[in-house]
Amino acid sequence: MADETKSPEAEPAPEAEPAPGAAPEAFAALTLEEAQSWTGFRLDDLGGSTVGKVEGVYVDEENGRPEWLLARMGRFGHHCLIPARDAVAASGHVWVPYSRDQIRKAPRIERDQPLQSGQETALLEHYGVISAAVGRGADLVSKDASAVTARPA
Repeated sequence: MADETKSPEAEPAPEAEPAPGAAPEAFAALTLEEAQSWTGFRLDDLGGSTVGKVEGVYVDEENGRPEWLLARMGRFGHHCLIPARDAVAASGHVWVPYSRDQIRKAPRIERDQPLQSGQETALLEHYGVISAAVGRGADLVSKDASAVTARPA
């Protein structure tokens, strides 16, 4: 009875990483708790220069997933949002794959105000990450421009 005796080689190995071609979310998606722990961290651009300071997180209105990092530019500067999806953090710093100039020229946001679909679309276009097929752009494509789609956590 071959079914009663299994060799260790017959057991499939647990997958260490997602299958090739899997969506980036299949890796480790950013959690709200992790994103909120970045509050107070320095925000650095892709070259490592400090751009501002992380002051909060904006989450999807429907599912609570972190979508944006709220940052203050300079000590008395304006607030703007940066996509949280590609941010990484360690040692009191958050690095994002955008230039200092691009971040500083992002559409400004009033702190603690919810975002409407049209505002989010403008932000995605500014950062060059809009797609109606995948990601946040796909989430927004069917929403009315005045619909609230993200809010401060």
